Amino acid sequence: MADTSITKVNSHFSPKGQMGQKYLASGVHLSMRLWEDEQPADIKPPTARDYETVGFVIRGRAELHLENNQVVVLEPGDSWAVPKGAPHTYKILEPFTAVEATSPPAQVHGRDET
Repeated sequence: MADTSITKVNSHFSPKGQMGQKYLASGVHLSMRLWEDEQPADIKPPTARDYETVGFVIRGRAELHLENNQVVVLEPGDSWAVPKGAPHTYKILEPFTAVEATSPPAQVHGRDET
């Protein structure tokens, strides 16, 4: 029989990752995380992750820099997708809050911390 349990996570008590993200609900194939009130900073070197990411901006502005010199400005109400393995980085332009979903779950097997 398949697992039919529901998971609820209160973000006030969520575990935090090394990059400041809060881990929200997670299933076998998909997880969510919250970037809350990220402050403007210099752009970091691009990274390629072992998962696909989709996100939604709640507040603030940021630039998403992709491997092929593509830059996308993210503003409240925008959503985005980064393919698995695509080198990318973010530049926070003003205090930024966004929710992301990753598949497979970013926090499993250290995928989020490498």
